[in-house]
Formats: sequence, structure tokens, C-alpha cells
Amino acid sequence: MQVIETLAEGLKREIKVVVPATDMQARMNERLADAKDKIKINGFRPGKVPFAHLKKMYGKSIMAEVVNELVREQPTAILSERGEKSATQPEIAMTEDQDEAEKILAGEADLEFTVSYEIIPAIELKSTDGIKVTREVVEVSEDEVNEQILKIAESARSYETKDGAAENGDRATIDYLGKLDGEPFDGGKDEDAQLVLGSGRFIPGFEEQIVGLKAGDEKVITVTFPADYPAANLAGKDATFDIKVKEIAAPGAVEINDELASKLGLESADKLKEVVRGQIEGQFSSFTRQKVKRQILDQLDGLYKFETPSRLVDAEFENIWRQISTDLDQSGKTFEDEGTTEEKAREEYRTLAERRVRLGLVLSEIGEKAGVTVSEDEMQRALFEQLRQFPGQEKQIIEFFRNTPGAAASLRAPLFEEKVVDHLLGQIDVTDKVVSKEELMADDEEDGEDKPAAKKAAPKKKAAKAEAEAEGEGEEAAPKKKAASKKKAADDSAE
Repeated sequence: MQVIETLAEGLKREIKVVVPATDMQARMNERLADAKDKIKINGFRPGKVPFAHLKKMYGKSIMAEVVNELVREQPTAILSERGEKSATQPEIAMTEDQDEAEKILAGEADLEFTVSYEIIPAIELKSTDGIKVTREVVEVSEDEVNEQILKIAESARSYETKDGAAENGDRATIDYLGKLDGEPFDGGKDEDAQLVLGSGRFIPGFEEQIVGLKAGDEKVITVTFPADYPAANLAGKDATFDIKVKEIAAPGAVEINDELASKLGLESADKLKEVVRGQIEGQFSSFTRQKVKRQILDQLDGLYKFETPSRLVDAEFENIWRQISTDLDQSGKTFEDEGTTEEKAREEYRTLAERRVRLGLVLSEIGEKAGVTVSEDEMQRALFEQLRQFPGQEKQIIEFFRNTPGAAASLRAPLFEEKVVDHLLGQIDVTDKVVSKEELMADDEEDGEDKPAAKKAAPKKKAAKAEAEAEGEGEEAAPKKKAASKKKAADDSAE
């Protein structure tokens, strides 16, 4: 077999492989000989079928198996011998001439194919002595814990039906039907919707017009959707809502005691306090981790400059662009709305994709040299987390990860990356700094400077969940608000 390098340009490689017809015939004859005693053909005793007859009947199919095996196995063997790692699955090109293909299967022509790929560049690891990060830490106060518990207690408080007019703080149970220009719109209808007046859950002006109504009252109210409302077809529009009040209930007393804890599945108020503190600390720790990781990545980005495999960059760019396009469609905005153009945005996101790929390769090399591994237990926990997020779809998800090439790697990659970050944190200079909650969650000025301008057009959905959860907000239909924290989480990917 001949292996001829036909292209070595930057990271691009192309190898021509030639397997002589004689070698192919030898492989085929060897397999026919092995199968001779197993094949049964009418008119012949077992093991007595003439070799020429076997070749005539099965030669072409066995030769096809030989070709497939060579094309499947040789690229891996060749790269191993050359000491190279392909950035992506190598591309294989064979003859498309039907006559030539028939000659190969008949053992009358050499098998020729080309292997095209990009190599992963050699990365010489640099010292981490100069990397310094500031780890912002928030000390959770008693007031913070008590404030959160109070919100929980308020959400769990009981309500008692009353006959009088609705006041702020009362819970109104209503049916509503929203209309634009007299026509109902999607998402604008609900029945038995419960709304605590004054909570601010619905769009401005909605709740205020329920105050003063009684059970059995009907009213048409008019509101204006905010200009930045997520549903583009409603943003800034005037709408009417046909309201039918079904019940008004007054709030009971807010009590923080063992009974409240019991309702939440905890044994005591002290345990509730402990759990709430842990949740708040966990949320702050997540923000701290994201900011520390960003500092590490930024400094690694300054240390390493090398050519990145274009196929990996292309794939990463497509992932980014797909998300950007989806977010723009959902927001109803354009790049022009954000003060940029699609061409400029593509250029900036291409740069971002290159950064991600380069840092990904650096982290991979650091982890490999440090002996970082992801255990099966860790993989199982990651899979369980996927299953937990999609109840009722467990079977489909398990089948997806079992049958989809690369799916397991998508679980392993983020786990591996986080463990590499942990490894680096044990080597670099880390200084703790006590900050306020507002400082921790504030947008990082430097973060804003090195980001594509168009990134504002595609808001991330990793915002601070603490506020949204505490206020009981979520992804709800109009006229309800959609949870959208103003805090932007630091990117936890290799950006």
C-alpha cells in the first residue's frame, strides 16, 4: 500500500492512498478460503465447492467488504503513524466512475482514495505563573435570607374569599380575552387566571383596572404593551381585554414557622432558613465562578495565538449564528435595530468562534497534560440532569445519547472543561474580594468592550434566576410579563 502526501498547507492535509489490486485479491482470496467450509451450495458437498465457483458467486461482495474496511480503518491508522490528530472526521473521496469501480470490485484495478483533513496544531503549554484573577465573594446576610424567606411565605400564604371590592394585595380569579383592533390574538386568552393585585406580574395598567371590581363583574380594559415586550406583534400596541371576575380573595397573615416549612417538605423553620441560605450562596457562587472563569479565559487568550482548524471554526460559527438568528426572530429585531449590520455581525461572531475554538484546544491540551478525566459516575450525573429537565421524555433522551454519534461527547466536554478550570485555579494566583450582590451581578465593563456589538440583539437566557424565581415570574402568555432579569450572567463558555 502506498501513502502519498499530496497537500500540506497550514493545517490542511491531503493523503492519497493506493492499495494494489494484487493486495486486494489476496485479502479476498483469504476470506474466501476461510468461508469455503461454511458455505453450502446445492450440488456440492460442504468444503468441496471449487474455488473458482466461490469467487464467481461471492467474490464481488467480499471485495466490497474489503474496500469498505480499508476506507474505514486506514485513515485512522495513517494518522496514527504520522503522529497527527484530525480536528474533525476526515473526508474520504473515491472514484465516481462506475466502470472503474467495477474493475476494483473485480480485482482488476488498484483501489485509490484520498483522505482530506485538518490537523490539530501542536500547542506548547506556557507557564501559568503570570495569571492572576480576582474572585468576587458575596457574604450572605441574615437580612438577605429573611427577605427571601418572606417572599416564600408570601407566595405560600392562604387566601379567603370575600364579597367586597378588590384591593391591592387581594387575589383575583379572572377570565380574560385579549384583542388587537377588535380581533383576538394568540396567547391573549386565559381562564381562572389568578392574579395578586399589585404584584406587578401583568403588564403596566392591567392590574390597576381590576382594583375596585367584585366577583361577577365584567369589564373591558385598555392597556398598552411595553415597547420592549418580547412578542414583536404586541410590542408597543394598544390592546383591549374582556375581563370577567370570578372570585376576589383577601390574603391571610404571613407566617414564618414550622408549619410553613412543613408545607415545603422541610422539618422546621430552622431547616428552611438553612436551605434558603444554601440556595442563595449557590446562586452567588455560580456568578462568582462565571466571572473567575472569564478572567482565566481572557488571560489564556492573550497567551496563545495560533492558527485554528477552519472546519472547527465553521462548525462553531454556525452554532453561534443559529442561536443569534433564533433570538433575533423571537425578539422581532434586526441588526440595524442594534446599530450594526449582518455583515459586520458575521465578521465579529466569526472572531468569537475562532476564540472559542482556540481556547477549547488550549484547555484540552492543559487537561490532557494534567491527566484530567471525566468519570462514568460524572457522566451518569450529567445524563440524569438532562433527564430531570425533560420529564416524560426520559426514554427518547437515553436513546438519543445511546444512538447519536458525538452525543456523549457533548455531555463530557463541559464537565472536562470545568475540571480543567478547577485544575488551573489550583495553580494560579487567586485573590478573594468581598463585594455586594449588586457588584457581583453588575455587567463587567471589559466584558462589554470585547463583545460583538450585535450580541445585544441576542440576549442570553442565563440571567439571575434568583430574582425571577423569588418574584414568581416565568415564561407566560400575554398579558403577563415575561421574566427578563436585567442582570447579564458572565459567559460560562470559552468566549
